[in-house]
Amino acid sequence: MNVNVEDISSIKKQLSFEVPAARVDEEIEAAYKKLAKTAKIKGFRQGKVPRAVLERNYAASVEAQVVERLVSDSYFKALQEQKIIAVSGPEITDSGSLEKGKDYTFQAQVEVQPEVKAKDYLELPLKKEAFKDDETLVATRLEEMRLAQAKLEATDRDEAQAGDTVIIDFEGFIGDVAFENGAAEDHSLDLGSNTFIPGFEEQVVGMKRGEERNVEVTFPLDYGKKDLAGQDAVFKVKLKEIKEKVLPDLDDEFAAQVGLASLDDLRARVKEAHESQERARIEQEFRDQLVDILIERNPIEVPEGMIQHQLDYMLENLSNRMQSQGMSLEAMGLTPDSFKGIYREMAVKQVKGNLLLEAIALQESIQVEESEIEDKLEEIAEKHNASKEMVMNFYADESRRRGLVAQLAEEKVIHFLTGKAQIEMVDDSIAADPEQGDDKE
Repeated sequence: MNVNVEDISSIKKQLSFEVPAARVDEEIEAAYKKLAKTAKIKGFRQGKVPRAVLERNYAASVEAQVVERLVSDSYFKALQEQKIIAVSGPEITDSGSLEKGKDYTFQAQVEVQPEVKAKDYLELPLKKEAFKDDETLVATRLEEMRLAQAKLEATDRDEAQAGDTVIIDFEGFIGDVAFENGAAEDHSLDLGSNTFIPGFEEQVVGMKRGEERNVEVTFPLDYGKKDLAGQDAVFKVKLKEIKEKVLPDLDDEFAAQVGLASLDDLRARVKEAHESQERARIEQEFRDQLVDILIERNPIEVPEGMIQHQLDYMLENLSNRMQSQGMSLEAMGLTPDSFKGIYREMAVKQVKGNLLLEAIALQESIQVEESEIEDKLEEIAEKHNASKEMVMNFYADESRRRGLVAQLAEEKVIHFLTGKAQIEMVDDSIAADPEQGDDKE
């Protein structure tokens, strides 16, 4: 087999194949021999159909099978021999005719991972937020915990207020026609949760127990169901019950409900958790800023296949998180397509960042040692209260272990770049800081 490889761009190659006639004849013969064992044609016993009859009845399907096999085998063999890292399936751009005794030729284009050489990554000008110990945030978190433990009780008030939970019947109409899945009875709705169409909950506020009201809304243009997106609708709503949250006292008894001896212990636990979350947020914003500057200094083209793979990964993670909370994409007015449209820019940035960090690791000979992998496995086991053996078995899977090693390598590169950077400590969050960019060419 002869293969010619041509670069179309930094992320796409064209492969031209010439499969020898001997191989073509071999595949055609194998296909007809296999067919001869199973073909059923009136007037002939199974397994005894003459070759000429098989060719007359099955030539097109046999040709398609042989072409598919030749293309698949030749393509994957070429990737291996030419050391091409493909990030998507091949696009057959030209396919010759299949004839016995003649070479078979075809061309395929394939997206590849770009060869990246990073530059200007030392002495990056970075800002980093200084951690501040804020007791008011601890108080806010304790109040959130009280709200989470609140009990819903029917109120003596006749009028619904923001923050109440109401029990309603409703039915939605476009014009005079009720639309599918637009009705419910005894539905529990938290006023102020913004879980309904914009404008719906605000119009329920002020309704009285037993009152019926027409609530007029407009579905968002990006609503998940296209037949409703942008449509004006009217919901006929009946308010059946009003409930309000009754909060527990913040005392030692409240702390005991979460397994702690006193309110002081609870405050200490909340403060520790808050500090951990805040430090993690600060580190993530710092990392994002670092990657943004790397991308600005190193413009690179990324293949669509890698972008789509990243979007699929992000979508799967979000779907799994929502499912664990008893929710779904549809409940948020999202579809897989709309999700990918919204988060495409983020996926592109993540792919570019990963490629640049990988390139720096190679250029600076940054490698992950076996001892570092062992330490990380112990850390994971401790964090999830699992045995080290269980964690090791989980990461025995090749793809999982590869992902873990890539994560560790990325962390080491970030640590390396941080050590070489020029860092200015600031008081406020650097997220979306309009001055955090870098004009260096």
